[in-house]
Amino acid sequence: MSEENKALIRRWFEEVWNKGRAEAIPEMFANEGIARGLSDDPASPLRGPAGFLPFHTQFREAFPNIEVVVEDQIAEGDLVATRCSVRGKHTGDSLGFAATQSPVEFTGITITRIKDGKIVEAWNNFDFMKMYRQLGAI
Repeated sequence: MSEENKALIRRWFEEVWNKGRAEAIPEMFANEGIARGLSDDPASPLRGPAGFLPFHTQFREAFPNIEVVVEDQIAEGDLVATRCSVRGKHTGDSLGFAATQSPVEFTGITITRIKDGKIVEAWNNFDFMKMYRQLGAI
């Protein structure tokens, strides 16, 4: 079970982020799924594929060449912890300011809970502060 769950998360980063396949989101993220740490309001996590898609669209438009590399994974029971490196070039205006053409590189960790072969809960902690500093936004 743990190896299957780890493979699902590696596939998530490859298909959804690296390849930009939005249609893969509902294949791997449950309708009742909750993604914490990605919205502007910590009290309002992203819910289900429909709630996740606007975040995905905004980020992929800002960084169409985004590359997420899974560096490490640890799994126990229905939980998978994944440490990632993220790289890309800011070529889109969808973050609320003009594209800077700047490269970014930052890291993140996500803990996901898997049920019936889909992500049902995720706690995301990506260094968006570092990303925004590299873009000159802060």
